[in-house]
Parts: sequence; structure tokens; C-alpha cells
Amino acid sequence: MLENITVALVDDHVLLRNGLAELVRNIGHQVTIEASNGHDLIARLQQTAPPQVVLMDINMPEMDGYEASLWLKDNYPDVKVLALSMYDNENAIIRMLRNGARGYILKDSDTPELKAAIEAVLTKGFYYTEMVTGKLIHSIHAGDEENSPNKLLNAREREFLKLACSEKTYKEIAAMMHVSPRTIDGYRDALFEKLKVKTRVGLAIYAIKQNIVHV
Repeated sequence: MLENITVALVDDHVLLRNGLAELVRNIGHQVTIEASNGHDLIARLQQTAPPQVVLMDINMPEMDGYEASLWLKDNYPDVKVLALSMYDNENAIIRMLRNGARGYILKDSDTPELKAAIEAVLTKGFYYTEMVTGKLIHSIHAGDEENSPNKLLNAREREFLKLACSEKTYKEIAAMMHVSPRTIDGYRDALFEKLKVKTRVGLAIYAIKQNIVHV
């Protein structure tokens, strides 16, 4: 069990940030930075050592979570970002993942999940929720030939997977691939079954980890 992890909280809602800070301390970790947006975080990083983990809100004024995560990826690549989301919004979470976030946690998560998420990004590199289960985790970490993307997916599935990691709707993806929306539904359902995931975010995590999509 990891203890005394240094954590930064970036959220423009002061009451929520204060509550998160209390939870982080209660599970045995340190809150070293509290910031209200990306610009505020950057300024505070000039004054103190970088944290190990950043809990990053997505929607903030001046510099939002997308920009701040990308800045951290370029300037502090060893810092692990966990996206904080009010809603389970697939497009927002996928965009955060592409900008360097290592996972996400809902703002109404309980204390054990917060603890698990913070520790998982340091020990495993990503925080895996139920959307990314057994077979996918195995294929990501084992790296065996049988589970490699080249063996597992055909060319059209790989093409769909790349587009699914964008902010385009399934209808827009269908138009780009010159197929019907029903065919796209078929690609999606086939990948859900092959990769043992339940959502578009699960597909994105697989694509990022397998370097099908580069972040």
C-alpha cells in the first residue's frame, strides 16, 4: 500500500476542492497544491516541487483541464493526471486521455475509489474501472502475440477504433468510413466483445495503450 503520495487538486469549485483535500488527507496522502485552474496550477508549480498525482477538473475558466493536462504532459511527463468529471461524458474523458490523463474519477466517487484511483495511476500507469476488465488488462500488459492488435482486429475495426478516439459522433464516423450507421454499430459491438469493454472510453484506453492512437 502506497502512503504519503503528493497530490495536487485543480478545481474552480472551492467547496468541492476543500472536501477533496480532506478526503486525500484522510487516506494518508499529502495535498501539496490547490489551484483553481490551469494557469493557477502552473504558477504554483514554479513555487513548489511537482506532485506525483494531479486530480484535474475538466471544465474551468481561463485554462481548462484539457489545456492543463496537455501542458503537464509536455512539461512534467512524470506527473500522473486523473481527470475529475461530474458526469460520465465519453467524449470529454476520451479527450482528456488523449491529452495525457491516466484515467478519470467521478466527483461523487466514494473514499475507497478515490484511494484506489490515486494509487493505481502510480503503480499501474492507468486507473482501470470496470469498463476495462480482465482480458483487456491482460492483453495490454502481457504483450503476447495472440492478443496483439494486429492479430485481434481486422483493418476496418482498427480504422473504426482510431476514429472512435476522436470527438466525432458515430453517425459522423459512419460517413467518413462510407458505411451505414448500423455497420458502425456492428464494429462497435464487435470490439466491445473482443476487448471485453463496455464503453467508448474503454476502447480509447485500449487504443492509447496499444499505440494505435498516439497521445
